[in-house]
Amino acid sequence: MIAIVRDDYGVQGRSDDQRELLDAGSIAGHLLKAGSVFAFLADHRQELFPDEMFADLFPTRRGRPSVPADVMAAVITLQALYGFSDAETVDAVTFDLRWKAACGLPVTAGAFHPTTLTYWRRRVVAATGALTGKTRRALDSTVLDDAVATQDTVTQLIGAIRRARREVAGAAEVITERCSAHDYDDPGKPAIAWDDKQARDRLVDALVSDAHRLLGHLPDSEHGPKAAEALALLALIAGQDVEPVEGSDGTDGRWRIARQVAADRVISTVDPDTRHVHKTVHRRQDGFKAHIAIEPDTGIITDCALRQASGTENHEAVVGMELLAGEDPGLEVLGDSAYGTAEARVALADAGQTAVIKPIPLRTVIEGGFTRDDFDVDEPAGTVTCPAGHTVAITRSRGAMFGIRCRDCPLRARCTTSKRGRKLTLHVQDSVLFAARRQAETPEFQTVYRQHRPMVERSIAWIVRGNRKLRYRGTAKNDWWLHHRVAAVNLRRLITLGVTHTGTTWAIA
Repeated sequence: MIAIVRDDYGVQGRSDDQRELLDAGSIAGHLLKAGSVFAFLADHRQELFPDEMFADLFPTRRGRPSVPADVMAAVITLQALYGFSDAETVDAVTFDLRWKAACGLPVTAGAFHPTTLTYWRRRVVAATGALTGKTRRALDSTVLDDAVATQDTVTQLIGAIRRARREVAGAAEVITERCSAHDYDDPGKPAIAWDDKQARDRLVDALVSDAHRLLGHLPDSEHGPKAAEALALLALIAGQDVEPVEGSDGTDGRWRIARQVAADRVISTVDPDTRHVHKTVHRRQDGFKAHIAIEPDTGIITDCALRQASGTENHEAVVGMELLAGEDPGLEVLGDSAYGTAEARVALADAGQTAVIKPIPLRTVIEGGFTRDDFDVDEPAGTVTCPAGHTVAITRSRGAMFGIRCRDCPLRARCTTSKRGRKLTLHVQDSVLFAARRQAETPEFQTVYRQHRPMVERSIAWIVRGNRKLRYRGTAKNDWWLHHRVAAVNLRRLITLGVTHTGTTWAIA
């Protein structure tokens, strides 16, 4: 996204109340479609983005003036709304009269580099009163495709070694003297018979050995941030996809590609933050997850975050609670079963919120067989009674083992296939999850969920329309993009709802 550093200017520029002779709004403003974002910005740009909002960016009165704040913010809003690249935005500001009119520019104005704006989203939404009296929030997430190609193990190993050579002092010498698995100046892949498994295994073994030699023979010295990051990535890549060969004890330096994919696997050295993700069982993508919280009556997005697509700290239930952290008590929070963890439900209750969240489905090894809910759990007594009436104690590890009681039980075929009998493992917050499953069966729950939950899917559709594939690398830059995109989507939604400026404040007509 186009950006400009504060130090480029000394004085905050301000829009002139007197329009220029060739002002695009005066010439072509009447052609803007009523109710469009272009028309809204042309009429209310200065109220939406007042100069004082940017005053902290310009603490001095010396130097040349900046581009006016309302103009900069209008360009960024339109860029985020339409998902334009920097080059496309420059062309739009230069040649599109709608953009010029919306930004208050004359027809002859060329493009410029506007500064970023991140916090106006909450300010404008709050000022309109659009969320006043709204007592529900809905949570959801979606996968956004990354901007890089997924790399195989060989490509990642070579890429990580090359990066270390560029970033780490002394690495080039070590590679020249001790690393021989590949010519690391050659931009192509190693010349081997790729359909020969043994040849592939030998190459992986050699590349991993090169990585270990490089890490082990670097001179002891303090490394800067880039060098330290390159070495950490090399160590990760050299370990995540390989395992000792059969018959190796792991100390003889013989390696092969691992039979199982490592959890939280790095899939690209170009963008180490991107991950494999399964949004559904049958659909795999590579990228990041965008998380949002919305007000379901209006579709206004109240908060958002972009995170890596794997890792417990990036789970929907964890990020969802973060998105609600600033909300007042008394909300009904809607979400699918991804948000239905016991920890999330307890956190909502502690915050004074009511969970209207689908429960996590129960699983059973026998189709149509007994689940946890067919057992009677008595927490005060510390016992569990099975459908056949057998009662056992709950162990310290939260297990209930029925053992020999299952041997001649007439219900065994619906309960277990284990020779040792049925074992029930209880969550530490089992009573919370059990109550959630009972709540979800009530007509009240189903009515509220079906009526208010679907809007969050529409809000996600507005965000990803034309923007499913990200333009940037890394979590930070893409999170920055998401917040701008959400700000623009919210503005368009407010215009649809009839937002207007009364002369002193914002209101929904």
